[in-house]
This record gives sequence, C-alpha cells and structure tokens, in this order.
Amino acid sequence: MKITVIGGTGLIGSKLVNSLKNLGHEVLAASPNSGVNTLTGEGLDKALENVDVVVDVANSPSFADDDVMNFFKTSGENLMAAEKKAGVNHHIALSVVGTERLQESGYFRAKQVQEDIIKSAGIPYSIVHSTQFFEFVGGIVHSSTVDNKILVSPALIQPIASDDVVKAMTAVTIGEPKNTTVEIGGPDKIKLSDLVKKYTTIMKNTDEVVSNTEATYFGAPLNDSTLIPNDDAKLGTIHYDEWISNPDNQR
Repeated sequence: MKITVIGGTGLIGSKLVNSLKNLGHEVLAASPNSGVNTLTGEGLDKALENVDVVVDVANSPSFADDDVMNFFKTSGENLMAAEKKAGVNHHIALSVVGTERLQESGYFRAKQVQEDIIKSAGIPYSIVHSTQFFEFVGGIVHSSTVDNKILVSPALIQPIASDDVVKAMTAVTIGEPKNTTVEIGGPDKIKLSDLVKKYTTIMKNTDEVVSNTEATYFGAPLNDSTLIPNDDAKLGTIHYDEWISNPDNQR
C-alpha cells in the first residue's frame, strides 16, 4: 500500500513509518519540516497523491485551550477535505482513552472535535484510543509540579509503551477500516500517584509526590475508570518497571 503518516517524524510517527516500511509498504513521513502542513493546507494535495491510507498521529504544539482547539479542528477539516479529493480509502487517527470522559479539559474537548470531524467525513476510518505513553510520564510530572511538590491524583491509569502503540497502529493500518473506535493500553493498572513516584525515584527527582483526589489531569477530574480502557482493549506486553529501568528510556 501507499501510506502517508501525518506527524510522521514524532515519537509514534517515526516508529510507525519504519514499521510499515519494514513490511514493504511505500510510506511518506509528512510533517511541517517535510513541507506538509495540515494547519495551512500546504503540501497536503501532493502528500496524498495516489495514497491508499492516511494515518494521523500529529499533536498540537501548544496545549493552550484556544491553540489546541484551532489545531485539531483546522487540521482535521483540511485533512478530510484533501483526503476526499484524493480518494483515500482509510483514515486512521490516534486519540486518547477517556477522551469523552475528560471534556472539562480543553485538550480533550479539542480531541473530541477531531474525532467528530473524522466520523462525519464519509471516509472509512479507524480511531485508536490509547492510554498514556510511558514516555509521557515526565510531561505529567512537569505539568503537575508547583513549589517542589508534584500534585497528582491516585486514580488508576494503565499506561503503554510507545513500541506497543506502534505494534497496534501497524495492525490497524494494514487492516480493513473499522468505522469505530478501538482501545489499546498497557498490561498493568497502577495509581497515577504511584506511577509518578516510580518515575521520580528512578530519575532522582527529589520533589515530593502528593497524592490528592482533587488533583486534575490537564484540567479534568479523575476517578478510577476515567483513564482505564474497556475490557476488550488490546493490551501491550511491555511493563513499566522493566521499561523505566532501561537507562536508554530515562530521558
């Protein structure tokens, strides 16, 4: 197949491009650096010429409410219009487990808008809801730190390694459109506060981890089901403890 990966130079995108190329597919890694900008539409038509499948794993460069809404809404509309024009057969998007339950967060409101645009476009699609990546724990710590205290919820989370995300995304990309949402997650459930504590211990971060049920996740309150996938989710095999213990992953 001929496949274009939007956001093809990022964490997931670059690994996905390599995975698909290793299977013999023709893959274009599309990003602003390669002259493809979904916000402005620049380079989109050329990037989608004779393309069978488009995979969108791009993320907003800013998490500010207005910026992230503009990114996912504008990019989504531009991408769907270009795909219709090009006759793309399958659109795949990577989103987040719990998006519909996290609508008090501007980021997840924007992701919901992106998903709605996909569903209403008339192009066969598959939406993959993933739990949080292991690689994102550092970002959670950074966003939750105030005055040397890391304030996080004790709600359950089921994080996943990016390599497991890529395996799942590869399978969806080479498969038939599902026209629905599928979920993926890691093999283990853990309290978010405990996950952060594991990270800070390994990283020798001396800030105090404070578990607080009122702590929000990017502006949204959590409970033990908010960030947990359904029972039929496809689970990865890489455990956080083994992943974080590898010095190559400690950055």
